[in-house]
Amino acid sequence: MPRKKKELKCPRCGSRNIEVIKTWQLVAPLPDKRGRITITVMGSLQCKDCGYKWRGVVSKLKVGGTSIEVEGTKGKKVLGGEEEQEERRVKEIVIDIDDLD
Repeated sequence: MPRKKKELKCPRCGSRNIEVIKTWQLVAPLPDKRGRITITVMGSLQCKDCGYKWRGVVSKLKVGGTSIEVEGTKGKKVLGGEEEQEERRVKEIVIDIDDLD
């Protein structure tokens, strides 16, 4: 089920006339089950109508694997390829005990 588009909205007056003053990124320390890292773009926001200031999530990026998923104020987008699992080649290391000194 696709998510609804999330638009920035003033928590005080409900206006959608919002200005992003400053942004910064938060990187999740652990990947999700598909091996992607989540980067959350936070921001200092200000309503142009009533002047109220607050901090909140501007957008989220899921990076890794074969694609990049962007979730922000205009819905969800998948950039790059499809979600495919590629076969990994196993590296085999052979050590002969007689070679060790």
